[in-house]
Amino acid sequence: MTVDDNLVLRLADLAKLDVPEHRVGKLRDDLTRILAMVEKLNELDLDDVEPLRYVTQVEQVLRPDHVGDHLDRTRAMQNAPDSDGVFFRVPRVI
Repeated sequence: MTVDDNLVLRLADLAKLDVPEHRVGKLRDDLTRILAMVEKLNELDLDDVEPLRYVTQVEQVLRPDHVGDHLDRTRAMQNAPDSDGVFFRVPRVI
């Protein structure tokens, strides 16, 4: 992909950036170098490389679920400042 001044100005417009005329040439050269580096990365043979899903290979360790005693509804509703017997009533937020 060739980067010209028009492309730099179009990208700046899309990004809502105000680029002075004297900076367009420098940005054009920088974008050209960045795209050249990306093209070099595209040439790599990555067929045998597994995709990286996370930066660290640490997996989430979950504890097993165990059914245990729970607070029954009537006892929970006794602590509620306001309820309809089944659900807690809370002040309207929206």
